[in-house]
Amino acid sequence: MARADDHPLLQGFSGQIGKLMVVKQYKNKMVIARYPRMDQVKPTKKQTDRRKIFKEAVAYAKEINNSKEKKAAYAKKLKKGASVYHAALSEFLKLHGGKGR
Repeated sequence: MARADDHPLLQGFSGQIGKLMVVKQYKNKMVIARYPRMDQVKPTKKQTDRRKIFKEAVAYAKEINNSKEKKAAYAKKLKKGASVYHAALSEFLKLHGGKGR
């Protein structure tokens, strides 16, 4: 891992460069690191369960958002400017995901 404070070529840049390296910004420091190898990472049972719940939540939120009737009914419950998609996602996760599960 290398630090590159105020490097002119990477000024304001963050993210990956191909599959070679990642540039990260931490406050006033820039860090250049190797691209992470995720092929050897095995998710835990809890992570797998959470991902399944989140996948179901996304499907639910998309269903609400894509139906004009459901979206209009849902929008009535929200504050002005609030996202129906995000509110539906949050509601599903609270009902099915729980906290600290």
